[in-house]
Amino acid sequence: MAGKKLQSAKKKKMINNTIVHIVLAVLAIIWLFPIVWVILTSFRAEKGSYVSTFFPKAFTLDNYVKLFTDTSILNFPQMFMNTLFIAICSCILSAFYVLAVSYCLSRLKFKMRKPYMNMAMILGLFPGFMSMIAVYFILKAMGLTEGSLIKLALILCYSGGAGLSFQIAKGFFDTIPVAIDEAALLDGCTRWQIFSRITLPLSKPIIVYTVLTSFMAPWLDFIFAKVICRANSDQYTIAIGLWKMLEKEYIDSWYTSFAAGAVLISIPIAILFLFMQRYYVDGVSGAVKG
Repeated sequence: MAGKKLQSAKKKKMINNTIVHIVLAVLAIIWLFPIVWVILTSFRAEKGSYVSTFFPKAFTLDNYVKLFTDTSILNFPQMFMNTLFIAICSCILSAFYVLAVSYCLSRLKFKMRKPYMNMAMILGLFPGFMSMIAVYFILKAMGLTEGSLIKLALILCYSGGAGLSFQIAKGFFDTIPVAIDEAALLDGCTRWQIFSRITLPLSKPIIVYTVLTSFMAPWLDFIFAKVICRANSDQYTIAIGLWKMLEKEYIDSWYTSFAAGAVLISIPIAILFLFMQRYYVDGVSGAVKG
């Protein structure tokens, strides 16, 4: 009798596992379908946005070549370099702000600590683009909305409020024993020395996580870049350039190149995640290694 119950339980478990695997497989196909379509479109020889078949009738690399050779209308290489410069600078500043604020909130006890954390949580409930008009007029009053200063304006936008996104990094720092800091203080270390020489070396996972998220925001952003750049085409980022390719005067000749550009901008992020996936997962989970 017990054997039949055990066999029935195993059979039921196998059926449940099979159902779960089927559901996950269907979801994976749904998730991968747009990605496969964009990749296939980037190699499609037929021009225009309307086609009758899912698979291209002919394949070509001309769509990728066009991005780097036809710069008279849409200068993709310049947009790429603009975005890369803004993303790297914003990433460095944002990562420093996030780690510094998180460490202070984790280790230091000061009067406005809890009100600041509550305020940051409330502000985090509102999307950032709600303030973009006010931000634009502030930057305009400072003279940062014309010429090459637009890059500085975008860097300030992306990194200025980074300190409000401290929750995950603070949770990670909370898992590091306070006794380490106390021992270092007894040995004569300053707070900065503890942070830079002791805490950060123990925090590689959260550093990698912070750097990745800080890099992705300016790399993929469209709204703030579009509002601040306006008609300054020499300061366009990749997101604005790809959007311009879909306008009615360009879509017929640039649609397949748009797909090629979408593939190209995903490559740096994909490489970073593949090489840093282990640290990224550890950072999110709050584990401490070493």
